[in-house]
Amino acid sequence: MTAVERYLRLGLQLGRHVDGVVDAYFGPPELAAAVEAEPPLEPATLVADAQALLDELEDGWLRDQVVGVRTYGGVLAGESRSYADEVEGCYGVRPTHTDEAVFAAAHERLEELLPGEGALAERHERWEQASLVPAERIEGLIAAVIEEARDWTRRLVELPDGEGISLEIVHDKPWWASCDYLGDLRSRVAVNVDLPMTAVELLILALHETYPGHHTERSCKEHVLVRGRGLLEETLVLSPTPQSLVTEGIGKVAPDLLLESEGGAVLADLMRDAGIELDLAHALAVHRTLEPCRWAEVNAALMLHDGGANEAEVRAYLERWGLMTPEWTEHMIRFMTAPGSRTYVVTYPAGGELARSYVAGDPQRLRRLLTEQVRVGELLP
Repeated sequence: MTAVERYLRLGLQLGRHVDGVVDAYFGPPELAAAVEAEPPLEPATLVADAQALLDELEDGWLRDQVVGVRTYGGVLAGESRSYADEVEGCYGVRPTHTDEAVFAAAHERLEELLPGEGALAERHERWEQASLVPAERIEGLIAAVIEEARDWTRRLVELPDGEGISLEIVHDKPWWASCDYLGDLRSRVAVNVDLPMTAVELLILALHETYPGHHTERSCKEHVLVRGRGLLEETLVLSPTPQSLVTEGIGKVAPDLLLESEGGAVLADLMRDAGIELDLAHALAVHRTLEPCRWAEVNAALMLHDGGANEAEVRAYLERWGLMTPEWTEHMIRFMTAPGSRTYVVTYPAGGELARSYVAGDPQRLRRLLTEQVRVGELLP
């Protein structure tokens, strides 16, 4: 059995223990069928098998992935390690506490963007409430945004013939949206409408999940890396691995590139034509100003898992520094305590920071992230 086949089996076995760990698999069906026919491997056996594979692999993308598998398998096996150690083992970046002065500075800049009466959190919530998209309008608007974004993305990267997505609306999920890659260049995008969504959030979410974000990455990599170069390791997408940090980095930087181009004006007009008022330049300024506050979510996870804080303390912290509503803090706590996503909160700000620094507004660099195997270490300063 090749090293790649051993990796695929390890990842699929890992997914039998925790739902959501396998984000996608479209590799050899007989391999998946063989794993499914076997009893689930004990976590200690998974750890031993992953370690044996690590000992044989040379430095490279695949070895980075197996380190993530080995780390997460160790968590399942009851190995004692800090939350920060777990995150570093899974994604290749180490989370550290962000000084609250960073958030305070962002709040000061936000004061200028959101003038008026009351505390900043109240003004921010009022601003969001004024641009909320009615839940019953979300599906139609996202579908329209996707079509426009697809046309823009074709000018950035060659989309393979036959690619496409299906869109569905869901409820009662610990996440806001997901892009489930099905293979054969197709994705299923699900949007959780239980959570409120502003007009600019709808745009960013749609682009993050579809074009030029997650679906674009997966379909291009299937076309270029799997079909073109025979890299079967790319047929498995595992959540607790460096692959996900790069993916979420793409998902953060891709909407920025589109919305700050002429394509942003087209999408803003589309929203206005649908009766949804949107000052895109101002909304993006607010969004960018708040971006450093996403690190408050990482601080909250460190507090919860390593710092001994209780959920009430974490809730208060997120509301103060992340300017989150109680509804959103409940969602975040659910996300960062679920077994399949407890470390994943780090991938958004860390991946976004690394990808933005790397891309630096250059579409060709985004194109590379969408079509090549890029290691986290290549993005680190």
